[in-house]
Amino acid sequence: MTPAAIRQLVLRLANENSRRGHRRIHGELARLGHTVAASTVWNILHAASIDPAPRRNGLTWREFLAAQANSIIACDFLHIDTISLQRLYALLFLEHRTRRLHIAGVTTHPTGEWVTQQARNLANKLGTRMESLRFLTRDRDTKYTRTFDAVFKADNIEILKTPPQAPKQTPTANESLAPCAAKFSTTS
Repeated sequence: MTPAAIRQLVLRLANENSRRGHRRIHGELARLGHTVAASTVWNILHAASIDPAPRRNGLTWREFLAAQANSIIACDFLHIDTISLQRLYALLFLEHRTRRLHIAGVTTHPTGEWVTQQARNLANKLGTRMESLRFLTRDRDTKYTRTFDAVFKADNIEILKTPPQAPKQTPTANESLAPCAAKFSTTS
């Protein structure tokens, strides 16, 4: 086949089944007897502005967060080193919809019991606003015990844990709270 005919065939296969990625389309071409590299298929799709298969249908991550922002709260620890070289740990909760930051508490030695009590205090503080929340995102720190999760599960909030060793999956620590951390450390 000519390159133009292969290009048309690649685009046709991509449009007929949006779940096929460039490797699957490459395999289909090979089954049909066409010798073309997988990277060539990818280049054809990229030139035609066709996204990789999982991104063609459905929401982007940004669209998902915008759609679910009303129902997500995230929590994480922030550590602060004082001028006397003492390390303080602050438990923070961030409501995605309002970007409201709740400093649940500050301690030198956070324990599972302390973290659970801070969760109870937050639930009491939020009151009826807890009903609008559906998801709590958190990392896999051992201080988040079953009783901590139970505080939120009692209000039908699903706990979403970030993948292990994936610090960028927790936006509270890396992105959202960085400006707050600087302000908080100057006040303590």
